[in-house]
Amino acid sequence: MKELIIAFGLFLFIEGILYTLFPSKMRSMLLKLNDVTNSQLRTGGFIFTVIGFIIIWYIKN
Repeated sequence: MKELIIAFGLFLFIEGILYTLFPSKMRSMLLKLNDVTNSQLRTGGFIFTVIGFIIIWYIKN
């Protein structure tokens, strides 16, 4: 549970840094999400999920 809380904190830290350093770039990137189809979002989410799982599995083993 402690590792999950640390991971969530790291996620918030990285997101916060990006919005602090590059606010206009982040805004334009979020607006571009309207042009992405649901299937593209689903595919990208699946790829990131698999990559994240592999990283966690590798670190734990």
